[in-house]
Parts: sequence; C-alpha cells; structure tokens
Amino acid sequence: MTHDHDLVLRPTEAQTAAALNPPAGRNGGDLVVETLAGLGATTVFGLPGQHALGMFDALRRSALRYVGLRVENNAGFAADAYGRITGEAAPLLLSTGPGALTSLAALHEAASASAPVLAISSQVPTAGLGGGRHGYLHELPDQAASFRGVVKSVHTVRTQSQIPSAIAAAWQSALTAPHGPVWVEIPQDVLLAETSVPVVTAVDATPDELPPRPELTAVAADLLSRAARPAVIAGGGVVRSDAAGKLRQLAETLNAPVVTTYGGKGAFPWHHPLSLQSWLEDRHTTDFLEDADVLLVVGSGLGELSSNYHTFKPRGRVIQIEADLGKLESNHPALGIHADARLALQALLETVTPREDDQAADRVRDLLSCVSERIAAQELTLEQDVLASVRRALPAGSPSFWDMTILAYWAWSAFDAQAPNLMHSAQGAGGLGYGFPAALGAAAADPTRPVLAVSGDGGALYSIAELATARQHDLPVTWLIVDDGGYGILREYMSDAFGEPTATELTRPDYVALAESFGVPGVRTSPETLETDLAKALAAPGPSVVVLPALLRMFAPTHLG
Repeated sequence: MTHDHDLVLRPTEAQTAAALNPPAGRNGGDLVVETLAGLGATTVFGLPGQHALGMFDALRRSALRYVGLRVENNAGFAADAYGRITGEAAPLLLSTGPGALTSLAALHEAASASAPVLAISSQVPTAGLGGGRHGYLHELPDQAASFRGVVKSVHTVRTQSQIPSAIAAAWQSALTAPHGPVWVEIPQDVLLAETSVPVVTAVDATPDELPPRPELTAVAADLLSRAARPAVIAGGGVVRSDAAGKLRQLAETLNAPVVTTYGGKGAFPWHHPLSLQSWLEDRHTTDFLEDADVLLVVGSGLGELSSNYHTFKPRGRVIQIEADLGKLESNHPALGIHADARLALQALLETVTPREDDQAADRVRDLLSCVSERIAAQELTLEQDVLASVRRALPAGSPSFWDMTILAYWAWSAFDAQAPNLMHSAQGAGGLGYGFPAALGAAAADPTRPVLAVSGDGGALYSIAELATARQHDLPVTWLIVDDGGYGILREYMSDAFGEPTATELTRPDYVALAESFGVPGVRTSPETLETDLAKALAAPGPSVVVLPALLRMFAPTHLG
C-alpha cells in the first residue's frame, strides 16, 4: 500500500548542504532568476527600470540569456512570439508604473491569441502597497488592477519566501489550457534585500490538463458519424495544443471539409482535397458552413473575424470544443465541450464511425472555384502577385509575423502557411506594431532559420527603435515594409464611409536610409523585383529591411449586405 508521504522527494546530501549554506551576495532578484531557470526557462525579454534593478543585476549571475528591447510593449510582443514558437512561458521582466503599463497592449494580444507570457514586474517598496498615496516614483494605487482584466492570473509577492511559489504558480497558469499571459509583481525592497532563502534548484509547475467530459464527446461522435454534410472550423486552439495531426485524421475519417480561422492558419493542409482554406470573409464560405448539418468548431470562439463579422448563422447542429470557458457558446448555441483541443480530438477519434462521402471533395472544389472567381472579378492582380512573391521568397519552415496592414489582411485569407505555428499576426487584439518585434522574439527562439516580418509604414513606425535590438543581437529577421504613405486600411474605410479620409496620411522617413543608420542593410524594391530582393535578404545572415512602395487595395467585403 502506497501512502502520500512515501512519494515525497527527499533532498540529497549535496542539496541539503547547499540549502544550509547558501552563497553570499544573493538578493530577491536571484530568487527570481533561479526560479525561472528551475522551471526550464533559458531566455528572458524585457527592459530595465529603477525598481526592477534587483532582477536585472541577478541576471549576470545566472545562465539566462537576456534579450533587451527598446520599448516595453515591443518586449511583450517579442515574448508573445517566443511563447507561440516554443510552447514555453516566455519571461518578460519589467519595471513599475510606466514600464509596466506600456506592456498592456502586448499582453492584450497575448491574451487574445492564447500566447504564454510570464510577465514579472517590480513594484514600489512594500510600505507603498495598499492604495495609500506615499509619493513613491511610479506609484499607482493598485498596479495589479490595471492587468486583472487582461491577463489570466495576477500574483503579488510581499516577501522573498513567496517568490518561488508565486512564479511557479504563474508559470503553471500560463501553460494550462488555454495558454495566456500572467502577471507577477514584486516590491523593490524585496528584490534588493540580501536573502538567506536557499538556492532554488528545481521547481514543479506542471500545467493542469483539461480533458473533455466523455459523455459529451460520445454525443459529439454520434452526431458527426451520422451527419450528412459535416464541416469543421479549426481555430488557434488547434495550433496551440499541437493537434493538427489529430484534426487531419478526424477530418479524413469523417470526410468533413475544414476551414481554418486566421489564428488557426496551418492547422490543416492548404491543398488537401478537404481544405476550404481560410476564406472566412467570403459569403460563399459562410453559406457553405451554414449548410452543414453538423458543424464541429475546434479551438475557436467564432468571434468577429471568424464569423464573417457576425453574419454567420448556422442552421445545423454546432459542436464547440473550446478551452476558454468564456468563449464556450458565447456566440452560438452548441454542444459545448470545455476541453483542450488535442484531448478532445483524440476522444472523438476513438469513438467516431468512419463516413463515406464521394461528394465532399467536389463540394470543396466548387466552393474554392466560386471564391476564386469572385476575387478575379475585382482586378486585384497587384495584391495577389505581391502575396505570391512573398510566399515564393519565404523558405519552407520559416515563420512569418504580420502587422495589421492590408497585405496581412490578404494573407489571413489567401496565404498558405504550409505548416502549423508558422504564420502569426496581431489579429487577436488588433493592435499596430506587432510584426517586427514579434519576429525578433521568434528569431531568439530559433536563430537557425530566417524569420519574416511584414508591416505597413504606419505600423513600422511603432517598432522602428527595435532595429537597434535586431542589430545588437544579430537576429536573422527580414522586415518587409509596404510603404503607401499612410494608414492604408483606414484610408479605405474612411473613403468608403465618408467619401474622403481624415488623419490617415503620414510623413514618413526614408526607411532604407534609416535602416542603414542602424547598421541594418536595406533595399528598395518593386512588385516586379520583390521576390528576388526578399529571397536574397532572407538568405543573408542577420537583420535586413526590404521596402516596397505600393498602394494595395482590399478585396470587397461580403458582410455589408
């Protein structure tokens, strides 16, 4: 008979000796970096500040690699991408007040996209906590309150002994489905004070599993097995849970067509006979999905972009698998299954009955033909050619990160990601400035392959300071800047709505000369030479910038009636 106390791991003699005689000169910041290393972290992002100096001083006594960016929001975007690429919780070290608050937009994107980011911020000295007005630099009445509506969990430390447990709890929270950003804050005096707490050597923070309820998957399997026209919407949850292989197996077993959301790009092979690709902003696709008698939605909340701006009205039975309880049945009544996508798809694979359907591939082919004809009728060859050039220039296996810009909106629908977890954008929260700093984070995660960032000139100016970061760390990121002299999509929106745009035109720098001033090679290209110039830049070591002066247009929407 086994008792719980039999399973307790007892320290070795060496561990006991180290605990009894911790090395001198350590402070609370050392407890932070020791805990991170004990959790398996190897790289941290951030920006130093006065109250956080205890953490940053401790970095030089650790084996952790520090990638410092020039703006906290950009550091958050870099950590977001690192978390998406590695599946690990990406540590983000920040200072108090303005430094912390500047990261909010990045944490909003991480929350919307379920990217695991472990943000650790300093706080004013312990005496200043509690909402009093003590006049400390960067003081806020309740700093954590600014983050509670954004992150998954908030952890406030008040003593050094709480540091390892708080960071471990936050790490576990960030990596429990649905992944997401978490917030830890530690007062300045706690970080700076010398510590007698033993060296942190190993930390257990195993994420909780989120299995489906078996009675629900049994009903779902029966509905799918008996369906006449099943279809699948695959969202970002499939990518985050590494479930693309199981999705493909299930779709082939059921002969069910699959469309991927913009966050789920690459979750299903683009040229598979059952692939509806990603044309969600198209009425033909919306009609096809509405016609499904059983619709399986995996890892998507069917939000604005995934529902053709809420014009999608399913007529059949909906089965929704979603790890985020707040998204479950939030837009459509469904057989809601609160579960990790991978575990739920495995349960369905074990219980569904294979379906024969000789017409499924023909229906998919007809749908894609209708979409192609609609786009072809709009005389948008420039946009299609530019996107095709980017696809040909980008090496297989290289990730791409897209800012909120017209070429990215095309890519959401028309770009073949080629594999899961290779195409990423800021479509979760929709903020500008994501593409380049996120690409830097991906390059830090895997510097063996080139990374592409795509921005418009408006979004590029949010991130231009990070050319210094790219050069300092010699990161292999090629930044494609599509320069149309303004906020291009807002120009279109305002012209359509009001007859003329306001506040959309921008005076901008010479981006090639600006890049070169940072020591980063730059080239001005054209639609005709883009493929060659971009491929050459991606093949070269280190960072580079490719500037494409071009006025691109969007394809016509289908949700406006």
